[in-house]
Amino acid sequence: MGKNQFDYLVEVATAAELRALRPDFGKLTATECRGVIVTAKSSDSRCDFVSRFFAPQAGINEDPVTGSAHCCLSEWWGEKIGKSELVGYQASERGGVVKVVRDRGRVKLIGRAMTVTNGTLLAKPE
Repeated sequence: MGKNQFDYLVEVATAAELRALRPDFGKLTATECRGVIVTAKSSDSRCDFVSRFFAPQAGINEDPVTGSAHCCLSEWWGEKIGKSELVGYQASERGGVVKVVRDRGRVKLIGRAMTVTNGTLLAKPE
């Protein structure tokens, strides 16, 4: 178990255990963080790790694919398995693959993205 600036991170024993999780979102809302990242070593040779991200406090029971979680997971799994380039699979209902590359204190996220909204930010009038 660990914690970063925003989230708790929990490693479970298997990918099957991770996929079988049925969180109590009411109880998760009471946690003092933005969200909970749950992860396990992948049982699929195409990926290094699997994860799910729950953030009911932020109005998102389960996020489909979470870039910030993969930044955290790149450090967690990179240290554990000694790799600077890893492939993660977020096992949400929609699911998604994210390649993470640790490079000089930064994490690069590589994958396919889906635009879910478009908008324009306006400057506050003075």
